Amino acid sequence: MARIQKPSGSPAAVLTTLEGTGKKTSKARNTTITITMAVQQLLYFRIGGFLEEEEWNQDDFKEQSNDGGPRAHNRSKTTGQIRQDQFYCPEEILVRIGVLLLLAAVGSGGKVPRTWTDASVATMEVPLANAKYSPIHITEKTYYELPTRTVYQSYPVYHPNREPAGFMQWLERQEPRIAFDPEALKTRRDWIEAGSLVFNAPVSYSPVFFSAKDLRDPSFFERLGMPVAKDGTIPFARWVIRRKGQVELGSMGCNTCHTRVLPDGTVIPGAQGNNPGDRQGAAMLRQTASAGSSAQLLTRLLRFAKQFEVPWIENDPNRRAQTMSLEELLAAGDAIPPGVTARSHTSMLLPPQIPDLIGVKDRRFLDHTGLVLHRDIGDLMRYSALVQDAVGLARYREIQPEPSTRGSVRYTDEQLYALALYLYSLTPPKNPNQFSAEAAKGERIFEREGCAGCHTPPLYTNNKLIPVDGFKPPADHLERFDILLTPVGSDPRYALQTRKGTGYYKVPSLKGVWYRGPFGHHGSAATLEDWLDPARLSNSYRPTGYAGPDGRERAVKGHEFGLSLSSADRTALIAFLRTL
Repeated sequence: MARIQKPSGSPAAVLTTLEGTGKKTSKARNTTITITMAVQQLLYFRIGGFLEEEEWNQDDFKEQSNDGGPRAHNRSKTTGQIRQDQFYCPEEILVRIGVLLLLAAVGSGGKVPRTWTDASVATMEVPLANAKYSPIHITEKTYYELPTRTVYQSYPVYHPNREPAGFMQWLERQEPRIAFDPEALKTRRDWIEAGSLVFNAPVSYSPVFFSAKDLRDPSFFERLGMPVAKDGTIPFARWVIRRKGQVELGSMGCNTCHTRVLPDGTVIPGAQGNNPGDRQGAAMLRQTASAGSSAQLLTRLLRFAKQFEVPWIENDPNRRAQTMSLEELLAAGDAIPPGVTARSHTSMLLPPQIPDLIGVKDRRFLDHTGLVLHRDIGDLMRYSALVQDAVGLARYREIQPEPSTRGSVRYTDEQLYALALYLYSLTPPKNPNQFSAEAAKGERIFEREGCAGCHTPPLYTNNKLIPVDGFKPPADHLERFDILLTPVGSDPRYALQTRKGTGYYKVPSLKGVWYRGPFGHHGSAATLEDWLDPARLSNSYRPTGYAGPDGRERAVKGHEFGLSLSSADRTALIAFLRTL
């Protein structure tokens, strides 16, 4: 069990947090059945997820697999470990029972956790590598003075060649409707479905990656490689009616970056996304420049690039953007592949891989650098608020003055709670990769090579932080956080030279690698084969994923485990990993 910050990470503290201050929801209902179910799960020593029933019905409680069938224990013949079912130590069981009890309380007239309290915000983050400049977030009072976001009814966006006849005309006749109503949420399933609305709700109605005109142009999809779902929809954006007769394209909700479309058109909400957003943005800006606004556009881009700078670093590499030409800046956007994005406070020239949110309920740190602790559902709510709305409102000691909150909005606590429940409920589609003889051989190699030391079954992560080269963890960190002092040799720049730089990388889970990619903290390797290719250590290597803003040949160093295997053993190991 990860030693998350003490004492706030203890089960008792988690339970206190879960039952703490908040807002009333609907009328009280009987919770005895839910509590009984929580105890039943404790006796089984297994809490691998929450129930999916419409009502809290004890008789309906059955273990289910991802495809809806009964889940069978899949014991490895070589290691004797249970590969699919998740078993937890008593401490983690108590934490999960606390979440179940909170679900019972909310579904029966209890309280939604208060997202932004001064106490919780003060302890939610791992300090930056230079702790003096760790962010100072806005106060509880200021946060709750921000206006709240309205979640409107939204509608699918279709590829122009797949759109039903008369669809846009039908949309123009629709009345504006508010889709999120906490008073109507009576069951856990209600809350999860409402969370799906929040996940897909746009937060911007201005073009960011693409415009409404772009999505009405079939050639746009061909030029940029934008994925299309089986049903012809584009799951990265939505049509919204906020005023009757005015159909607006909305985007930049969670779905824009955290939705993946597989080659067969299957949509996976919450997965590492594959919308080519940065490339789309660069293409849209080129159109603006071609209209004769190059000088103004360059000024805007240089101002935008300022948010990535780390002023307390003497030779901040992010300042390089201020010396780049317009074409160089746009080329930097072109270089960012799907699955990687330069989101706020990361790096424009060294953008991070988009994380997979499926299984987030079992992660103890959020962000590649483990910046935000995940002690309870309230932390995930705070993280969502931070990423979407509040990150730009932080200041960094004397380096940055108090930013203005003018124009800022926030989610309601109920919206964030529903979103967190939805994220906790996400599961991947049925894995098409069978556990073959080749995969069994790969599992033996996985054990033999000691991979399980970091990527520990059943979560295939040990939920620990690993310090990067050039950073020595302070003594108090070894007590407060679960840290593994094993050198991995990963590129330290993102962990040391960004506003999210804690000096650590968290150990990622290997579950779901079959549908993910590109790999590495910066998405440098397009496939697992590329990641395990020893050629990537050569300075003459051309990365198959993100290759830097100039796309030049360079080594992809770090995590050399598995690179010395024979070709046959690497193939077997990959076959095993794709079954996870």
